[in-house]
Amino acid sequence: MIEKRSFDSLGHFQNGWLNAKHHFSFGGYFDKDRLGWGALRVWNDDEIQPGEGFAPHPHRDMEIITYVRNGAITHRDNLGNEGRTEAGDVQVMSAGSGIMHSEFNREDELTRIFQIWIIPETEGGEPRWDAMEFPKADRAGEFVVLASGNPERDGGLMIRQDAKVSGATLTAGQTVTQTLSQDRQAYLVLAQGKARIGEVELDARDGAAIRDVGEFTITALEDTEIVMVETN
Repeated sequence: MIEKRSFDSLGHFQNGWLNAKHHFSFGGYFDKDRLGWGALRVWNDDEIQPGEGFAPHPHRDMEIITYVRNGAITHRDNLGNEGRTEAGDVQVMSAGSGIMHSEFNREDELTRIFQIWIIPETEGGEPRWDAMEFPKADRAGEFVVLASGNPERDGGLMIRQDAKVSGATLTAGQTVTQTLSQDRQAYLVLAQGKARIGEVELDARDGAAIRDVGEFTITALEDTEIVMVETN
């Protein structure tokens, strides 16, 4: 099954500084058919105005992966961590037993991010934060792991779940084939571009929910950037 989740069909929230689209039920948006996808619980497509952002607020028992699409995001937390993550790069926060953090766009331009929440395998644990650069040239024509429950095997940043977050950049006409074991499912979103998965065509910021498919091929119809989560 490959189910298209068009950008226009997503939940929506907007205020003076944040324009957010929700692939799954979140905040004031509820859809009983979009409560998550395996351990994947949240995928928000956020646009944050310059000089604005999320004031300090708490999290616990969640793996929160931020993929920066345009601009940059600055993180601060009560553990003393502070970092600026630029477009194409990734930060991971394991909320564990509890963490307080803020995320702000300190730039002079609009920042666009994907924020992905994955439910951890176990509750509690020491909270942590980390970030890593992922040059787009290194992802040309293939998926590269950005975060994983087994980073020693897969590469990328550590998350506390048997899952992988991967990214790829494809030029028009390029294809990439992915395998998916029977007990796994995938969810992917086009950060930009246009692509086809089997008979399903996706535009920029559309999502696709995939399961019960042993193998699928993605064909870029124009230069395309993809982020994908694979999980139980």
